[in-house]
Amino acid sequence: MDVTAGGSARDHGGNLDRAIATFGGPAADWIDLSTGINRQPFRVPPLTDTAWTGLPTRAAIEALHGTARAAWGVSGAILATAGAQAAIQLVPRLRGPGKARVLGPTYNEHLGALRDAGWQADEVPALDALAGADLAIVVNPNNPDGRRHAPADLLALVGQVGLLVVDESFADPTPELSLAGATGRDGLIVLRSFGKFYGLAGVRLGFALGCDADIARLAGFSGPWPVSGAAIEIGCAALADTHWSAATIWRLRAECDRIDALAANAGWSLVGGCELFRTYDTPNAAAAQDQLARARIWTRRFPYSERWLRLGLPGSEAEWRRLAAALDAR
Repeated sequence: MDVTAGGSARDHGGNLDRAIATFGGPAADWIDLSTGINRQPFRVPPLTDTAWTGLPTRAAIEALHGTARAAWGVSGAILATAGAQAAIQLVPRLRGPGKARVLGPTYNEHLGALRDAGWQADEVPALDALAGADLAIVVNPNNPDGRRHAPADLLALVGQVGLLVVDESFADPTPELSLAGATGRDGLIVLRSFGKFYGLAGVRLGFALGCDADIARLAGFSGPWPVSGAAIEIGCAALADTHWSAATIWRLRAECDRIDALAANAGWSLVGGCELFRTYDTPNAAAAQDQLARARIWTRRFPYSERWLRLGLPGSEAEWRRLAAALDAR
């Protein structure tokens, strides 16, 4: 049974409330693997009182920008936003509207945001089909199939489209894919997510990287306080903790092999993925989702495929054991 996300016309993972309404059980009994959010999150440090009681200062926001710049090797301007989603909805205002192309299938909010803003937006299946667009979007690594594109291939597109937007929401474990170091040039915007890799999606923190003019315009669209004081303090602590990020990348890479082996034993084959999620070809995605849901494990189906099922990585040994047992219950 397919359950779509509440509160939006577009389908998303993370819709655990709807899964509970369909299959039952209290929220505490469920393992939500329907998103690509790290289930071993960064441990939030104690926050100052002013994180909650005061408006964020310009100095605090600039400290966050500086920490993110150092973490990702950003060469251009940078803007913190209320999650990468906020930037996705603001980017269409930078140009046009005109003709846009999105490399797909991919995260559906890109196409939706463009169309909502009046763009003539189409999904295309190949990188070279983006050429000639007024605005082109690539998710790298891609969600949900994990396609990856070399930075040189993406930079070659900058002169062939009006504005190239590269969504790097899942790129933290693969810094070699990032274009953060090329963002000072005109015609390129890079979007980064904080909540996925750091496992803190509720913080609602993301970043847009680009040339001075584009980021200044996005800052104007965002208003004077685009992120909270708590998000600033948490973001600064997490992005500066290079030991945590290195250990997490190592763990996630090992766990990809572990979940792939479980899926193979269940008769599924790997479509693709990254270090935060895996997408499998199953005989019947609806049946596979139902099987796991009966064990209170929620996963992600896609309206364009009857066979694809996406799973995030479990967060504890108890969750791994539950997943293994559920996959074996045939």
